[in-house]
Amino acid sequence: MERGNETLVREFIFLGFSSLAGLQQLLFIAFLPLYLFTLGTNAITIATIVLDRALHIPMYFFLAVLSCSETCYTFVIVPKMLVDLLAQKKTISFLGCAIQMLTFLFLGCSHSFLLAAMGYDRYVAICNPLRYTELMGHRVCVGLVAAACACGFTIAQIITSMVFHLPFHSSNQLHHFFCDISPVLKVASHHTHLSQIVIVMLCALVLIVPLLLILVSYIHIISAIVQFPSTLGRYKAFSTCASHLIVVTIHYGCASFIYLRLKSTSSSSQDALISVSYTILTPLFNPLIYSLRNKEFRSALRRAVGRTISLPQR
Repeated sequence: MERGNETLVREFIFLGFSSLAGLQQLLFIAFLPLYLFTLGTNAITIATIVLDRALHIPMYFFLAVLSCSETCYTFVIVPKMLVDLLAQKKTISFLGCAIQMLTFLFLGCSHSFLLAAMGYDRYVAICNPLRYTELMGHRVCVGLVAAACACGFTIAQIITSMVFHLPFHSSNQLHHFFCDISPVLKVASHHTHLSQIVIVMLCALVLIVPLLLILVSYIHIISAIVQFPSTLGRYKAFSTCASHLIVVTIHYGCASFIYLRLKSTSSSSQDALISVSYTILTPLFNPLIYSLRNKEFRSALRRAVGRTISLPQR
């Protein structure tokens, strides 16, 4: 892999936790239980929704897809990060880095569009309750998820292709713990401002368009809720949207902080810290936010646990 007298990069070295060399074993001990708990909570969420027929409605269908997406997202990044915390050589191949970026961008972009679909679901449920079953049939829900995945994969493929078509033959040290866009761009031998602007615009598209759709949905939702004659009715309507709003705030807050400022002046350690919360804590909190705030889900979980406990006694 030669170009003139310069050797192209064959692998990248992660330096995300190099400043905490003495604490990496402690970080492993801290992150491993969190990761296992994240897998467990998302698995419980998906299993409860699949097993309980009372939850076979669009809102929980989207929640199951969201939990599956969160599980896959963490699986792409966290296991490699945990291994690297204990390894002397923290490397990833050039192809492996490209695959990791493509996969996590696909899941992250799809996540944004999926949250927009969930916002539309809440809009139909509150603003058109009599036509909810008709407007949010199984085909429509599957179509919305498929569209979210298609948009996510297309944008992820464009960004990954643009990044890895750049020349890499100067440095292979990434000041991060996975192949994120900004750290990889920083080690490229050269890239035009145009390519960086296009990447930022695509990231903005993924964040701003779904967010605008969510805002439009909630403008109509709030307009409908304030006209409810009953205080209890208004409270119930707001409570069904609260979990979604919390997840939207966390997702778009972290993602906007990272991906809407791809400048060389950004702090690598700051980005790594935000990314840790985004890749470990957010997938952990999302199922907890939905389950703890939702009485219907808690009841379904108790029924599922009860059936599981009673099976060995038969």
